[in-house]
Amino acid sequence: MANKLNMQEQQTILNLRLQGWSLRKIARHLKLSRNTVRGYLRAQTDPPPTAGSGGEQKQTDPPPTAGNSGPQSLCEAYAALVRAKVEIGLSAQRIYQDLRVECSFAGSYESVKRYVRKLRRIDPELVYRIEVQPGEEVQVDFGTGPMLTDGQGARRRTWIFRMVLSYSRKAYSEAVLRQCTETFIRCLENAFRYFGGVSLTVNLDNLKAAVLKADWADPLLNPKLIDFARHCETSILPCLPRVPEHKGKVESGIKYVKGNGLAGRRFGSLAELNQFLAHWEKTVADRRIHGTTKRQVAELFALEKPALRPLPASLFPCFEEGRRTVHMDGHVEVEKAFYDVPPEYLRREVWVRYDSREVRIFSQQRDGSLKQIQVHRRLEPGQFTKIRGIGGGQGSLKANLDYWLKCASNLGSSCARWAEAVARHRGFEGMRSLMGLVRLTERHSFAAVNSACERALAKSTWRLCDVQALLQTTETQPEFTFAEHHPLIRDLNEYGLFIQTQTQNRNS
Repeated sequence: MANKLNMQEQQTILNLRLQGWSLRKIARHLKLSRNTVRGYLRAQTDPPPTAGSGGEQKQTDPPPTAGNSGPQSLCEAYAALVRAKVEIGLSAQRIYQDLRVECSFAGSYESVKRYVRKLRRIDPELVYRIEVQPGEEVQVDFGTGPMLTDGQGARRRTWIFRMVLSYSRKAYSEAVLRQCTETFIRCLENAFRYFGGVSLTVNLDNLKAAVLKADWADPLLNPKLIDFARHCETSILPCLPRVPEHKGKVESGIKYVKGNGLAGRRFGSLAELNQFLAHWEKTVADRRIHGTTKRQVAELFALEKPALRPLPASLFPCFEEGRRTVHMDGHVEVEKAFYDVPPEYLRREVWVRYDSREVRIFSQQRDGSLKQIQVHRRLEPGQFTKIRGIGGGQGSLKANLDYWLKCASNLGSSCARWAEAVARHRGFEGMRSLMGLVRLTERHSFAAVNSACERALAKSTWRLCDVQALLQTTETQPEFTFAEHHPLIRDLNEYGLFIQTQTQNRNS
């Protein structure tokens, strides 16, 4: 070979080939000719003939592998330690750090990474089989479904929901258009009713519709899914992220549906697709002899069905839900309508659940459960459950004025008469004076307010400030009556005679 490559490049060629790369792809990636790549692969996989053996390799020589081509790895001196760390699941980065600290390792991180990769390829991780008793577990997953094509040529993606009973491999399949929480729960409920019972546990992956935060010991589940599990008396047990082996029965089941049932078929509607799946499950999937159990699926399901828990007496309430932040006006928005929440939840996050009739509002507790804090009837878009008009109450301006007149009449007869006079003389302008009159009872007695209103009526004053001033006046002014007869008061006839006499004298 005219093109000489260093040892690292030769090792890279072999590693890429072991990963399934084609000669063309390796050559393009490393910017080499395909002949050069082919030549080095032959040199590394075909050992040279040994001298004195007639071109035959000695039986005592170990077969050449990727691990012993080229110079020996510096990790070979610590092979037992590295293998032990790989077996307990440590990463190559962690193993490299430990070797530096524990053994004063002088090699590079890349050398440790190559050595660990070789160990994992030679000694892959053991995957244990898990089998369960009848009725103990179902496994659930979504897979991509066929594209739907309607009469106008519009195409839409579908998803295949599949639930598999882990003991008998009896399965339920349903095609959907979304993977939201509402759809997921409806599919779970449909599957349980199809089986005629509920399993003790539900094994699923960490899809967003079900799991808010993945955790092996304490996953944070969607509160709606928690309520569904309580309704059906089952337990939700998500598997570890990116570990499909934990639900291998449904993983292979999805492949079986796509490869056997759906491959090469086209559907024009979701209903048509689901009708086909139901027929295929009964006529094909249930009648097959399963490769692992060596029993017919339908026959084994007949043994498992009595072990399932009874179905709940009622369907799980069908509603939609979501998180909402309480606005500064004390409302949350649901489908373009606005619903009030107690003021202690301002600017906080709450959960809303709603259907065609009502809207329920919840606060989430520390354990993940929900506590109901408000219930409202469903409103039309743009409406509010609690709004105030110009007068501070609900309804029209006239309704607000009537409301405050009624409040004033409850204070006493004098207050009622003064309020009616204010409304008569000032109209809507006097509504704020009526509001202020009602608030005066927070600092003054009813008797004092009524007395002030009585005096305001006598003075014909219709302003709130005059009533407040009268409340501050503790003395009442005496009332005087006019006397009709008094020694100092002459009769009016005398005044008339006096004026007549003076007029005559002036004319003469």
